[in-house]
Amino acid sequence: MEHFYERNAKLLARAKSSIYRQLQDKIHWSDRLIGILGARGTGKTTLLIQHMQQLRPSRNEALYMSLDDMYFLAHSLFETAETFIQRGGKYLFLDEVHKYPEWSRHLKNLYDVHPELHVVFTGSSVLDMQRQDADLSRRAVMYNMHGLSFREYLLLKHKLSLPLLDLKSLLSNPQKSFDLFPDDFRPYAYLPDYLKTGYYPFFTEGESSYPMKLQQVVRLVLESDLAELPGFDVRNARKMMQLLYIIASNVPFKPNITKLSAQTGIARNIVNNYLQYLEQARLLTLMYPAGISTAILSKPEKVFLDNSNLMYAIAEEGVNRGSLRETFILSQLKPVVSSIDLSSSGDFLLNEKYTLEVGGKNKTNAQIRNQKNAFRVLDDVSAPYDNVIPIWMFGFLY
Repeated sequence: MEHFYERNAKLLARAKSSIYRQLQDKIHWSDRLIGILGARGTGKTTLLIQHMQQLRPSRNEALYMSLDDMYFLAHSLFETAETFIQRGGKYLFLDEVHKYPEWSRHLKNLYDVHPELHVVFTGSSVLDMQRQDADLSRRAVMYNMHGLSFREYLLLKHKLSLPLLDLKSLLSNPQKSFDLFPDDFRPYAYLPDYLKTGYYPFFTEGESSYPMKLQQVVRLVLESDLAELPGFDVRNARKMMQLLYIIASNVPFKPNITKLSAQTGIARNIVNNYLQYLEQARLLTLMYPAGISTAILSKPEKVFLDNSNLMYAIAEEGVNRGSLRETFILSQLKPVVSSIDLSSSGDFLLNEKYTLEVGGKNKTNAQIRNQKNAFRVLDDVSAPYDNVIPIWMFGFLY
């Protein structure tokens, strides 16, 4: 166990970033059991280390451990935590909990037996807390970690500290939100790079190798993380990669289950399940028509990749400008809205109230002319006017 303390010292010494994610301020760190779920590469480990730095604990008070460490092949998580407590431990940070068998039961027991211990854990976004063997739903406070917003990217990459916008305020008075930005800010000087390499924080390790690293992340999700899901056959990981490529080359993709089954070799009756798995892993976004319960639908109406960076990494030559815009909008809205559906008149319906029609600067008002609370979200437009909101402004919602 001593090697964990030595690693801690090295991790804290190396972590020098002064840039913090918005989620850092949303988490109630005083809670005794906190869970942070998210896709690979979105910065969960960095968040833990940064909070440890803020605590400034003594050597024995805080400990970071990744549960995919070989140490846990021969040692119990519960017993390791008890040893930590006996040494004066107060704050335990556990990474990759889904790699440890029956992790939820161990955390439940720690919560019940040791009220003096604070535990923060991270796990894959494929985890469903409601299905864990032990009842953590009444104990753990859960948060979702997403990739970088356009606003966070500008802060991390270019040290530009720009306003955080509220969606309701943006839609009720776009001009007022626009006036919060400095006059010399030129969003389209940065947006193309963000769309290609700005969603995952590891772009700081080198942008030339970013596409290859992102492809590796996708493979790890398919070959490792999805294996945690009941009913997923890990032998189909290669077929899942083929499924992703087909979707990436045709987004927004209108799925034909029979055709997809023939193209990938995945049995027809489980193709839709696999689309659901890929959405849980935050590789896809499945979209359904507004007003129709997903419970009665056999398949989604449209399928998008989760974010624009995946479009470039998986099928760079097939990136369509229209799909790129819609994927960007979805990735920026999902963390801040309760519902996004396909609209019968425009592209998207937000929170069953606001209609968005996404397009280039020449997109007309024709499709949404008779709709209330309807907006054109346009590319290559710098400032709002009439019912037009520039697409870049939706990158400042978190």
